Amino acid sequence: MDYTDLGRSGLSVSRIVLGTMNFGPQTSEADSHTIMDAARDQGVNFFDTANVYGGAEHRGHTEEIVGTWFAQGDGRRERTVLATKLYGDMWNGYPNGGRLSAFNIRGAIDASLQRLQTDHIDLIQFHHVDRGTPWDEIWQAVETAVAQGKVLYAGSSNFAGWHIAQAQEAARSRHFVGLVSEQSIYNLLQRDIEREVIPAAQHYGLGVIPWSPLQGGALGGVIAKQADAARRGTGRSADATVANRAQLEAYEDFARELGVEAAQLGLAWLLHQPAVTGPIVGPRTLEQLNSAIGALEVRLDAVALARLDELFPGYKTAPEDYAW
Repeated sequence: MDYTDLGRSGLSVSRIVLGTMNFGPQTSEADSHTIMDAARDQGVNFFDTANVYGGAEHRGHTEEIVGTWFAQGDGRRERTVLATKLYGDMWNGYPNGGRLSAFNIRGAIDASLQRLQTDHIDLIQFHHVDRGTPWDEIWQAVETAVAQGKVLYAGSSNFAGWHIAQAQEAARSRHFVGLVSEQSIYNLLQRDIEREVIPAAQHYGLGVIPWSPLQGGALGGVIAKQADAARRGTGRSADATVANRAQLEAYEDFARELGVEAAQLGLAWLLHQPAVTGPIVGPRTLEQLNSAIGALEVRLDAVALARLDELFPGYKTAPEDYAW
């Protein structure tokens, strides 16, 4: 397993991040535990979850599954860098059950700790920007959680570049570390964060953690799999396949030319991008986990990277991307 520091922090994390969103809705508790066992055994030490995961009627269930895995002991919690997220509504529309008020930050952290069966969260992430809550209030609540030993680091998710700047400058004024990571959608088909989010992350020393690294499976060899009706994509994958079929066919041909799986090629590309800590993979099966870890062995030279840029053009840093 390859490891790197998370942003400018001294926290060492695996370059493959185990995403747990499928645990519960798609994968049983027993199978989820098996996947976590296999990830741990192969050196994956960075697990990502969120308080809302588990399905609309079972928010929190995914954290509970992770918690019952930790409860088995043998040092698994101590060897895991645990990241979860807060922001989403956990109270079905009642006031103060979401967003980033000090009230919700305190309550959400305590509730996650209970579900996860642990006494601390290594990385608490803001699942979305809250435009209505002052940063002084947000940071004061996080500082309190850090002082209590409930939280070690803070990260953001789905922030624009200027939101990162706003958060970091507010933290600087309080002599607080602020954010150490940003979790954004990023893949060969969705490269928007190259304009401003990645430059902001590089400037402030944040590690970028891409979610949906295969665009919901569209970059995982979906064209070749479409002969099997049971494996046709849905949602983001289906939409991307229809809109980008010619590109995806050429991409899968290129993966075969390189002798790697299409999914591994998409993950390996991310691992070659600046500021990227590691992509979040959300396996439903052991096969998918093992394939993702195999991406660490894929080395892409300048010619291969240029070919992928040709197939899926990216963006320059703003404002050069759209101005002189």
